[in-house]
Amino acid sequence: MSWFILFLAGLLEVAWAVGLKQTAGFTRLWPSVFTVVAMTGSVLLLGLALRHLPLGTAYAVWTGIGTVGTAIVGMAVLGEPAGALRLLSIALIVAGIAGLKLLTPG
Repeated sequence: MSWFILFLAGLLEVAWAVGLKQTAGFTRLWPSVFTVVAMTGSVLLLGLALRHLPLGTAYAVWTGIGTVGTAIVGMAVLGEPAGALRLLSIALIVAGIAGLKLLTPG
């Protein structure tokens, strides 16, 4: 269950990172509210996951999910470049996340 909670925390990290882009420096009300709610939820869920997962592993996986998810949204939705080296780099992050998951009990 802790891994599922951590995964949800990572998804909320993607949501707030994408939302942050939409706030225009926190000058737009509703994107700003969405972003702050997603930030809060992400950190709260990370805290819950840390009850049963090691700090280093959980934090690395959390940020990894956020990094990969945000990069994918950037490419798929925001028209950011999706070159071969960028995709390879994302694949390496995914491999690292998978490795940490496989090597960590819980």
